[in-house]
Amino acid sequence: MMKPRVFVTRCIPERGLKKILDLCDAEIWEEELPPPREVLLQKVRDCEGLLSLLTDKVDAELMDHAPKLKVISNYAVGYDNIDVDAATARGIAVGNTPGVLTETTADFAWALLMSAARRVVEGMDYVRAGRWKTWGPMLLLGQDVYGATLGLLGLGRIGSAVARRARGFAMRVIYYDPYRRQDLERELNIEYVDLDTLFQQSDYISIHTPLTPETYRLVNRERFKQMKCTAILVNTARGPIVDTMALYEALRDGEIAYAALAVTDPEPLPADHPLLSLTNVVICPHIASASVETRSRMAEIAADNLIAGLKGEPLPAPVNPQVVPGRRQAV
Repeated sequence: MMKPRVFVTRCIPERGLKKILDLCDAEIWEEELPPPREVLLQKVRDCEGLLSLLTDKVDAELMDHAPKLKVISNYAVGYDNIDVDAATARGIAVGNTPGVLTETTADFAWALLMSAARRVVEGMDYVRAGRWKTWGPMLLLGQDVYGATLGLLGLGRIGSAVARRARGFAMRVIYYDPYRRQDLERELNIEYVDLDTLFQQSDYISIHTPLTPETYRLVNRERFKQMKCTAILVNTARGPIVDTMALYEALRDGEIAYAALAVTDPEPLPADHPLLSLTNVVICPHIASASVETRSRMAEIAADNLIAGLKGEPLPAPVNPQVVPGRRQAV
């Protein structure tokens, strides 16, 4: 029996890739950069399955280029790169990799928060530049974390994991989310507040909301003007939730003290972007989930979603569970 043909848009860890290669006629895009649009459209033409990344735009046009496509497995918890409504209308199952990266991403949010609070990257640059001559009472003074107020913009899996870690620092934790979680308020001793209060009272704001039309550039000039001049912004969610130029201006003008980012808009930032000229910002590649174990588990879940869809079985982690895999619909 012929193996189903699939396209995998980047090399993924072996634990997931082996499952796919064992059961599928798989073509793997092995370049560092994602496949160009015209290449992606050509590669999926005869495929029954697609394993995509956040960098791949999977829209109605692509789906119509792939009349045999049964399943789209996204190697990410987010899926704003996929037109889920278009997939559902065509009977194409969509899967993601939720849950597995929660703790790893929460760890990284804390790594960013601490590095910004205590100016770790500036300290490394100071040493490497040969400027460290002696101990100085005013050298690279940062902000305390213990006992400070942490504001969480979003209280899903990752936001609540960050809140749990804050207990070890005796922080006051406040949050805003469209869906109030009184169960977590009791469990974690956190407070629900409105957006204005969150921005006005927080010493640290950590973003953990999905990118939606409502959250696009939610953190903008008006919000920066509400923040304390000593406040620090952390973003491990999605870059476009923050207005990048407004952030640059707020950091440049001292409206806020610092930012620490694992995601940006655009992503990646051009080397000549003005944000990179500032010393009061930490910017990393999109690596909040980048531990060996987490990325391997993501690969396994993505592979299991792909294989289940090819077999016409329910996906282990479905985005559109109402779709019965394998029953492609004409649009």
